[in-house]
Amino acid sequence: MLQIDLWKRILIVLTIAAGLLLAFPNAFYERVEKSNDAEEAIAAAAEIGQPAPDGAEEQAASWPSYLPSGLVNLGLDLRGGAHLLAEVQLEEVYATRMRNYWPLVRDALVAERDTIGFVTREEGADDVLRVKIGNVDAMPRALEIVRGLAVQVVSLTGTPTSDIEVEARGDEMFITMTEAERVATDNRTMAQSLEIVRRRIDEAGTREPTIQRQGTDRILIQVPGVGSAQEVKDLIGAPGQLGFHPVVGTTSDPNDNAGFGNIILPDANSSTEFWIVEETPVLTGEDLADAQPDFDQNNNPAVGMRFNANGGAIFGRYTSENVGQLFAIVLDGKVESAPQIRTAITGGSAQITGNFDIAESTNLAILLRAGALPTTLDFLEERTIGPELGQDSIDAGKVAALVGLLAVGVFMALAYGWFGIMANVALAINICLIFGALSLIGATLTLPGIAGIVLTVGMAVDANVLVFERIREELKSAKGPARAIELGYEKALSAIFDSNITTFITATILYMVGSGPVRGFAITLGLGIITSVFTAIFVTRLFIVLWFERRRPKTIEV
Repeated sequence: MLQIDLWKRILIVLTIAAGLLLAFPNAFYERVEKSNDAEEAIAAAAEIGQPAPDGAEEQAASWPSYLPSGLVNLGLDLRGGAHLLAEVQLEEVYATRMRNYWPLVRDALVAERDTIGFVTREEGADDVLRVKIGNVDAMPRALEIVRGLAVQVVSLTGTPTSDIEVEARGDEMFITMTEAERVATDNRTMAQSLEIVRRRIDEAGTREPTIQRQGTDRILIQVPGVGSAQEVKDLIGAPGQLGFHPVVGTTSDPNDNAGFGNIILPDANSSTEFWIVEETPVLTGEDLADAQPDFDQNNNPAVGMRFNANGGAIFGRYTSENVGQLFAIVLDGKVESAPQIRTAITGGSAQITGNFDIAESTNLAILLRAGALPTTLDFLEERTIGPELGQDSIDAGKVAALVGLLAVGVFMALAYGWFGIMANVALAINICLIFGALSLIGATLTLPGIAGIVLTVGMAVDANVLVFERIREELKSAKGPARAIELGYEKALSAIFDSNITTFITATILYMVGSGPVRGFAITLGLGIITSVFTAIFVTRLFIVLWFERRRPKTIEV
């Protein structure tokens, strides 16, 4: 008999209601978006102990709290925004690695100075560490010591290998990174750069950015909703490299001889004063646990910092041993301040002061919290997509979707009569379910995503066509209406599943191997397949059963 159990009917209705409820906020997109932004602004202000921005509470209350507030995020091509392609300078990481390796090598060799003699660092290529020793006869022992500092890494062939290569040339050692370590360093640098770029953009409250690795040394960055690409560059382009360096002295000549192992850095607040500091910092930004906008003792904007356990211990020990000395706080190659250590600072916190305004201290705190980029980014491509172009894309997508829906709806009504009208209602529910699912998972809708929805419209109708044609065939066999409908669904079920499963597999592959707009298309196509199968097998069938139970027709025309 043609029937659906009561619990199944309730489950179908509840699923439809949930999908419509989740999709509902998208009908009031701007209102809900402003409410969500206001709530985020209130929460961000509360975190730093500041009052809510003016009008934020009223804006947040413009959308009822008892209703869902999830929206389908609009991609760059629909919303407008910034598109950038950045190249990560991996060679700089090699130079930094060798420069930071020198204190470790020096301390290990100095421990046996009686045998090895003096130990000095010589000038050379950036990615090579040249070390000269006083006793050439002790070179084998020196090589043994330095090679003992090596760490095992896994090479491309899967076999462990050393991270450094050491060779002797006369009274000098040449230390370089192995190829396996370079590959591992490249991967770590790219992963770290991706994560830090993502953190910086997220900290600024930007909605649904696309940040992906392209090739071996490039990062694709797409940020919807920003006014220009320069805004994004200002946010993520700054290295944000923080260091605490011992001060050697001051000079007014930037070309003065700083001495080996020292560097000359400009003062951030003076164009005529320069600082001579040790090249190797005592602490770096990696030792920070948190950074927040703050105010100094004169109530001027500053940045308060809190170190992690390791950084706090190093900071406390250094300040204890160097009371009375100057300690330079260096940010992106400039000395922001160089306070005198008056007493040991063992609380694990510090403060950066300077000529900041509130906005500058807030942005600096964002950079420090997100972490320093391991190297610089060179922007190879940048462009801004205006919101007008995005609106044109939305309008074009709406027109395409409406034309497709209208054409399909007219065809179904003419071809299948009352059954076609019920299929059209189920099709409208199907589209609402897609938007509800997109809102639930926080997916980003792009122009190819709209194409996926339009394609889903045709696929959803295709399932109903298979069912209706099977019902027609069963009616020709002189079976009753109820039995014909029941057999029509049973016999069409396998064909519906086969066709949709193969398409779903294709969508899955597109999502796994694709990126950007291709993934957007795959997401909407995959969700559309799931909702279209649901509406074709359950929703349309429920409509037909309810209609049949009420009308009890002796004959039907499909």
